[in-house]
Amino acid sequence: MVTTTVALGLVVAVLAGSAAIGVWYSRGQVGSVEDLITARDSIGGRRMTGTLVASVMGVWILFSAPEAGASFGIAAVVGYAVGEAVPMLAYARIGPRIRQLIPDGHSLTEYAHARYGTAMYAFILVVSALYMFVFVAAELTGIAGALSLVAGVPQWQTAVLVGGIVLLYTGYGGLTASIVTDTVQALLVIPLLVATFIAVLATLGGVAPVYDGVTAANPALLDPGFIPGLQFGLALSFAILGAELINQTWWQRVYAGESDDVVRRGFRTASVTNGALVFLAALFGVVAVGSTDIVTDVTSAGYNADVALFVLLEKAFPEPVVLGVTLLALLLVISSVDTLFNALASLVAVDLARLTAADDQRLRLASRVFTVAVALAAVYVSLRARSVLRLFFFADLLGAAVAFPLVYGLYSESITGPGALASSIGGLAVGLAYFPDLRGALAAVPILGDALPAADPLYLTSFAGAFCISTALTLVTARLSSSAFDLDCLAGEVGRIDDDPAEASD
Repeated sequence: MVTTTVALGLVVAVLAGSAAIGVWYSRGQVGSVEDLITARDSIGGRRMTGTLVASVMGVWILFSAPEAGASFGIAAVVGYAVGEAVPMLAYARIGPRIRQLIPDGHSLTEYAHARYGTAMYAFILVVSALYMFVFVAAELTGIAGALSLVAGVPQWQTAVLVGGIVLLYTGYGGLTASIVTDTVQALLVIPLLVATFIAVLATLGGVAPVYDGVTAANPALLDPGFIPGLQFGLALSFAILGAELINQTWWQRVYAGESDDVVRRGFRTASVTNGALVFLAALFGVVAVGSTDIVTDVTSAGYNADVALFVLLEKAFPEPVVLGVTLLALLLVISSVDTLFNALASLVAVDLARLTAADDQRLRLASRVFTVAVALAAVYVSLRARSVLRLFFFADLLGAAVAFPLVYGLYSESITGPGALASSIGGLAVGLAYFPDLRGALAAVPILGDALPAADPLYLTSFAGAFCISTALTLVTARLSSSAFDLDCLAGEVGRIDDDPAEASD
């Protein structure tokens, strides 16, 4: 095992390097809260693609994606890849629409308030913030577990180091710092991930021995028609699509692009790239099952199957190579966590600017204090979480229920705030009824427990039910509505939050 001291030293070096790049590039560019939370019309095609790839490619691709592959096989691998590709394609169309209707916007919550009113806004705010909080906690859980396994680093040390240093440079450079570090990380991560997969196959003797090993261990994992795998893969597609559509991260980057065409092309390219990378990462889980008794070994050792990749690497490679892949995971964590910290800060700044008369300095302070509080809570949760994959599922369920009602308001003049809220709650109720992870708590509720249907252990009924029911209810309520919201008025409802009113009105 690599020594803890060496591992910690390398972790600090990687974090310090990312922080230095972010601070250096953003120096002198953040003079107001507007600058902190937006990089409006400032990035071209390459950096747009880079930040879209790096922001979505968190450490979960080395944990939850292999866990899905190890548990449900190639069908789930395809489902995971499709699930990551589709939201980016959706934003290729939604992004220019957002820029057209709300040219001076910042966040999905201000759009929700302007389009749907207070009740739906509050619901969207809670769902979006909760999703991003869970994402941060899951990222810290994953990297802390990997370094604990590979180098015996106490999990709290990893979580505190990552959270603390990322907070420092995002607090200074905001979204500008995040985007430039994303671009660098994408250039490093993509070739490293591909090289790692090729090296694993070569070390294990090539494709044929790996195929034979998987066939001997569990041939169902290689069957594209494996029903549980298909169900789980389809469930992931619904879950990820819903979650990403309420992810503030992408709304920020919609405004960062130089033009509509840059946004459109960036999301399209990211769709292909992200789908391919997730497919590759999820295959690690299948390879792990066929190569050794890794999943069994991990479980008996007190770990979850989501670290199967790192056990495989430990068996196949010398210690320095394993540590190198772990540092790759660290880069993935940094790229996601700095993005999420900026997204959370933007929610606070935008909503405070609308609700209070706070000046620029107070807005920046409030956004940073809130982000620190979220980071501390995420560290706490990360030290107690058991599975990266299941840590996402409840937040994904919320996203699946609210995504279509939220986005439909960009195109339909008929859907109202009460209609969108009722549709979201209706979808969430159906999803929760079949959701297995909260079954114990829900079953304990008098009367409700006896009325619950059987839980779906593969999540398809839960996620698909939440998404499809909320979609159907949205279409029905819009059809029955006699309202006609003027979408052109959104531009006047949402403006910049600069200190200078004259500049804000330009």
